[in-house]
Amino acid sequence: WKHGGLVGVMGYGGGVIGRYCDLPEDFPHVREFHTYRVNQPSAWFYTSKVLRHLCDIWEKHGSGLTNMHGSTGDIVFLGSNTAALEPCFAELSAEREDMPSFDLGGSGSNMRTPSCCVGPARCEWAMYDTLEACYDITQSFQDELHRPFFPYKYKFKFAGCPNDCVASIARSDCSVIGTWKDDIRVDQAKVKEYADNDTDIQAEVCDFCPTSCMSWDGKALDIDNSNCVKCMHCINVL
Repeated sequence: WKHGGLVGVMGYGGGVIGRYCDLPEDFPHVREFHTYRVNQPSAWFYTSKVLRHLCDIWEKHGSGLTNMHGSTGDIVFLGSNTAALEPCFAELSAEREDMPSFDLGGSGSNMRTPSCCVGPARCEWAMYDTLEACYDITQSFQDELHRPFFPYKYKFKFAGCPNDCVASIARSDCSVIGTWKDDIRVDQAKVKEYADNDTDIQAEVCDFCPTSCMSWDGKALDIDNSNCVKCMHCINVL
């Protein structure tokens, strides 16, 4: 398989990854098997109607094989020929009253498609609006997203808290991770309630603290906030 820079849609330098078979005579049906990267909505929220719409487009113009989603975050359409690329993009990006339009994502040496966790849409631990940040960066850097001119790819990911459910540390170049400014607030009565219900505070919370900044005397949980690295472990357990 060859990769990248060979085919695309009008005006875009990225978004389509050209793939060709080295044995086209032996495997004529995959002589061309290009991959589409489609820019996903922030935090991957879809209705079933939209998912059916996307699948119908890809069955019409491609193999029908999808990857929901690639490690960058895009909707991945696997397998189409060169002649189908423009018609597929036209149908994806068409404006409709009852359906959102979809743009292509990034590929090659450009800013790759930003992605984020569900943030405040569903998570009580989100410390900033990840969906808004992801959308803002996507809209602000359209040229960098669609027209590769970097020496290498660059990825943004937005995590609402240090749990990093979007794997920003592992899968991006710029991780934007929400955290808190003030000291951790401890409800000692609730901690005692956990302890009374068989949670081993010492073994399950304090002993797993990466900086050993927590102590438990059987009655109160004490935190040395100056040494806290805000890993979220204690909050996850309690």
